[in-house]
Amino acid sequence: MPNRSFTSAAFHPLVRRAAILAAVSLGLGLAMILYLFGWQDYFFTRLLGAFVLFFWLLAVTFLGVVPFISWATVKWFGADWAEENISRPRTVTSAPTSRKPARNTPRTETRNRP
Repeated sequence: MPNRSFTSAAFHPLVRRAAILAAVSLGLGLAMILYLFGWQDYFFTRLLGAFVLFFWLLAVTFLGVVPFISWATVKWFGADWAEENISRPRTVTSAPTSRKPARNTPRTETRNRP
């Protein structure tokens, strides 16, 4: 008999992420369908189509593309490169202090006033 706590624990983060994406997709689909069509005919059919579209786009992006780019960065450029560019905050250089402040000069009138 397989250990069910181990298998469910291994997929728990993925299921949680998919549930979050499903909730966001349903919310976006509902907002879009209500804004564009209101409560007219075929509301649930349109909502299902919008939900599937949003879920597919978000799932491919956040569960496929982003993890692949992170993996490829570490694999191709090395872990040192990824850690160096992500984890270290950049140092801010201060402006040189030897500059003189701006001098206020009066404006000259170039127009002839009648």
